[in-house]
Amino acid sequence: MASTRRILDWDPEDAAAWRNGNSRIARRNLIWSIATAHVAFSIWYLWSVMVLFMPQAVYGFTTGDKLLIGATASLVGAVARIPYAMLGARIGGRNWAVFSSGVLLIPTAGTIVLLSHPGLPLWPYLICAALTGFGGANYSASLATAETFYPQRLKGFALGLTGGIANLGSATIQAVGLVVLATAGHEAPYLVCAVYLVLLSLGGLGAALFMNNLHYRIDMSHLKDVLKVGDSWGIAMLYLCCSGSFLGFAFAFGQVLQHNFVASGQSHGHASLHAAEVAFTGPLLGSVARVVGGKLSDRFGGGRVSLTLLSCMILGGGLLVTVSTHDDVTRGEGDPVTGFTMAGYIIGFIALFIFSGAGKGAVYKLIPTIFEARSRALNVSDAERRHWARVRSGTLIGFAGAFGALGGVGINMALRQSYDRAGSETPAFWVFLGFYVAAAVLAWARYVRTYDPTVPSAVTLPVAAEVPVNT
Repeated sequence: MASTRRILDWDPEDAAAWRNGNSRIARRNLIWSIATAHVAFSIWYLWSVMVLFMPQAVYGFTTGDKLLIGATASLVGAVARIPYAMLGARIGGRNWAVFSSGVLLIPTAGTIVLLSHPGLPLWPYLICAALTGFGGANYSASLATAETFYPQRLKGFALGLTGGIANLGSATIQAVGLVVLATAGHEAPYLVCAVYLVLLSLGGLGAALFMNNLHYRIDMSHLKDVLKVGDSWGIAMLYLCCSGSFLGFAFAFGQVLQHNFVASGQSHGHASLHAAEVAFTGPLLGSVARVVGGKLSDRFGGGRVSLTLLSCMILGGGLLVTVSTHDDVTRGEGDPVTGFTMAGYIIGFIALFIFSGAGKGAVYKLIPTIFEARSRALNVSDAERRHWARVRSGTLIGFAGAFGALGGVGINMALRQSYDRAGSETPAFWVFLGFYVAAAVLAWARYVRTYDPTVPSAVTLPVAAEVPVNT
């Protein structure tokens, strides 16, 4: 089966071949790559739902402990993205989709065991959360598959659709958790895991039957070459703010809401249910916005769209700072959290979900644009030039995805530190706002005001000095 599913020669820019069947092949691979990425992304966020089933009186974990569980999953998902993108390219998208889906069965089943034995120390939960992090790493491999199969004119759409529906996994699993909380209560968290054991199996089977292996090599030499390009670091910084905000808030939003609902006088059960009712809407809207961000970038350019969305994120972050500061000043110790504060948090977070989700699509559109433009300075054939750009685009997708996911770690750790030291979210919100301002200045200075991707930045090597195309 593997030999019949291997594609040895693929040129998405060949218009005649695209019309005569390549578009159908690309669409079929995109559909199943998205399906496996969506389920894997859901597993990455499994513990953002499971902590809602874990009252402190039973399991003994504070809000800070639960944020640490989310940060652990986020960290592994970030670090593993680069090797996942490389291995997916080397062994083929089909083979990797099947394998990565199978790996995630382990922590999904392990979660059932842990939650059925309350009273265990924190470290087994951290190990299990770390294993779910591989679901986040699968995201980069799926994006590299989408980037490889589609022509330049459709890459923004393909990357936006892949990223958007994959990101939707964070909302989907929270919606599943909400249904379980509302129907079966806190006593049946294993039902969430049971649903995803089935979905992982179906996704792996579909990938085996309907995907193809398109082999191209990405190795550490390519990563070294990409990291010599100044724009790679610029894009990584932009993606850190957009993706880091989306990922980190998707992990932490439910916890922040639950913490404040409890502080307003609700029981843990009611607080968890109310938090779940609101928390899934943020990732849902942000995931849909990612597709829109990719489409807008195809039309208006990734730089302009990125700057606009980062400016909107500054407004959302400013709202959170204002509301949280007002709460710190006006609410006395032991007083309940007011409805004004809760409404402000919900509006601010959902706005950030939407703008950061769309920003992810806009920033990723810059990646193939940069390397396609730089490849035109190479004195090689069109096929070799496209291969050169494709390999480096896939490499930067993996690196930017990993770098951006580190922002999710930072979000959770900043909130944890803010709760432990200040007793509120305000210091963390100020940090987030500062990063948004810095990213907007970078987007304006490099990708809007004077952007020319063929001109090396201060730390960029000339195109001719980079490694030959045939590597």
